[in-house]
Amino acid sequence: MTTFVLIPGMCHGGWSFADLTERLRGHGHHVHPLTLTGLSERAHLLHGGVNLDTHIQDVAGALAAEDIRDAVLVGHSYGGMVITGVADRVPQRVSSLVYLDAVVPGDGDSCWSLVSDQERKWYADVVESGYAVRTLPFFDVRATPHPLASLLQPLRLATDLTHIRRRDYVYAAGWDGDSPFTPVYQRLLADPSWRTHALDSGHNLMRDAPEKLLEILLRAADTAADTAAGGDA
Repeated sequence: MTTFVLIPGMCHGGWSFADLTERLRGHGHHVHPLTLTGLSERAHLLHGGVNLDTHIQDVAGALAAEDIRDAVLVGHSYGGMVITGVADRVPQRVSSLVYLDAVVPGDGDSCWSLVSDQERKWYADVVESGYAVRTLPFFDVRATPHPLASLLQPLRLATDLTHIRRRDYVYAAGWDGDSPFTPVYQRLLADPSWRTHALDSGHNLMRDAPEKLLEILLRAADTAADTAAGGDA
């Protein structure tokens, strides 16, 4: 039995993982789909100080409160920033990282620095308060504006995360147009410390490729269980 902690992308809440959560629980795993501060049902907490550190602490705090160890952290899109920071700050609680068509930052990177000009143009379209980026028209009606400071703040890392036993990157190969995540996928293809996967899917892998995504996560769960037992995978 493995514990998954699921981190959504920009403008989304834990609800974006509803189907995946049900499927993983059906296989006997513990699953925690989280909503970050300032978003969805936590949108009332939005203010100008909600940044990347806030979101990293959201997840680190949840791991501590539930005394979760050997977690598989799954981050979609912007969520890659968050899971990277969490694995750096509380490595004793993390077994594996799974990036779902996501940014993979190094020390000093921000979400702004890692995406293309097309995404930066979107980030510049802020709500009247200036605190958050507007949702896009095709998003789910439950989507809410995303805290701008979390996209601009550079991530500071103390380690290179090579201590994380398993790292997976799941690339969505079915974008309508150029994907901002193609460069990171191509880079990780050549890195033997990563497991890479390309799915015929749009950016919303949870919706467009649920069965293939489930298979990948179940393999990550096998590794996490082996790690917890002190074995080799």
